Amino acid sequence: MRNLSVVTEFILLGIPHTKDMESMLFVLFLGFYIFTLLGNLLILLAIVSSTRLHTPMYFFLCQLSVCDIFFPSVSSPKMLFYLSGNSRVISYAGCASQLFFYHFLGCTECFLYTVMAYDRFVAICYPLRYTVIMSHRACAILAVGTSFFGCIQATFLTALTFQLPYCGANEVDYFFCDIPVMLKLACADTSALEMVGFISVGLMPLSCFLLILTSYSYIVCSILQIRSTEGRRRAFSTCSAHLTAILLSFMPVVLIYLQPTPNPWLNATVQILNNLVTPMLNPLIYSLRNKEVKSSLRNVLQQVAFLPGN
Repeated sequence: MRNLSVVTEFILLGIPHTKDMESMLFVLFLGFYIFTLLGNLLILLAIVSSTRLHTPMYFFLCQLSVCDIFFPSVSSPKMLFYLSGNSRVISYAGCASQLFFYHFLGCTECFLYTVMAYDRFVAICYPLRYTVIMSHRACAILAVGTSFFGCIQATFLTALTFQLPYCGANEVDYFFCDIPVMLKLACADTSALEMVGFISVGLMPLSCFLLILTSYSYIVCSILQIRSTEGRRRAFSTCSAHLTAILLSFMPVVLIYLQPTPNPWLNATVQILNNLVTPMLNPLIYSLRNKEVKSSLRNVLQQVAFLPGN
């Protein structure tokens, strides 16, 4: 069968309705990107350097920080490159890579939030069995499992998108290669594939969200049974950061993929928040109300001579 995929490169048109704002956006997004990388790197160093933080909860937080370092790196470098006045051209392979790693890291984070909810469920509902259930082996299996199933999901979605023929228009009306904008450029009927992709992309986060809600339903019931006010406060405190991060992560997916009429400007704005702002906020969310993380961060900063010792 003749290969109709004659397009060898695409042109990223960028964020809609932002003409003549490239310099301002470059400075803004570069700041977001740098703070995202530094914040998550500091969280990693704080957890690795403190033996008190070598627990399952912080092990998964480390994995989340790694994802938050790579997730914005899928689209931000290329976006910053063309916002600085350079070429907007991206190769066919580069476009496919963007789509794969975006969904791979996004799905991995989604599964990871679910695992972290399960970890909090075990810690609060079965505290005496916590170390047995969340053993080193179990944590390793869960960590590998999140990446494995994220890879499966991303491979399916990438194959679904790029098995289509691209033989005409090559202007991607977005700031990176994602499924909805790529399907618009295909030289074939994409209605069936759009439905399959919508179900696949929608079903995965919905399933994770339902599992998280189930975990937290049990968690809330267990917390309400704690007689000590201080005990209830501490239990809610350990869960509040995770719930905040979940809302910041899942809301963009809901707004983008479940809106009745697509709005390109709204989609791009929400994706920017999802790609850059949420990964930047996660280190703050998990550290501001956590004394152990703040103490370890202070030690790390002291060691690199940013802060004076006590």
